[in-house]
Amino acid sequence: MWPGTVRIVPTDPHADYVVRQMRDAIIDADLKLLQLVNQRLTLVKRLREYKTAQGMPFVDPERERWMHIYLQGANKGPLSAEGLDRIYDAVLELTKQETGGTPPAE
Repeated sequence: MWPGTVRIVPTDPHADYVVRQMRDAIIDADLKLLQLVNQRLTLVKRLREYKTAQGMPFVDPERERWMHIYLQGANKGPLSAEGLDRIYDAVLELTKQETGGTPPAE
């Protein structure tokens, strides 16, 4: 330590105002994300039921590819293109599982 400098001791993260505010904002974002995932599952389940009743295949690989491209164009960051692909692949897989489709991938 340099002479005349003051050493700042880290505060308790649970008591730090900025940390609490940021954590509150993060949980708010997480709650919105949860609500949107549940909304998506409800919509996809209805689509799956309709397509099944009409004798249509549920999975549409062309549509999935198109959605990847569309979302990449809509992504303004900071999420990377690779990160977006990973998240969207996980959402698609989870959606298929949760709506009565494929078993979990191993």
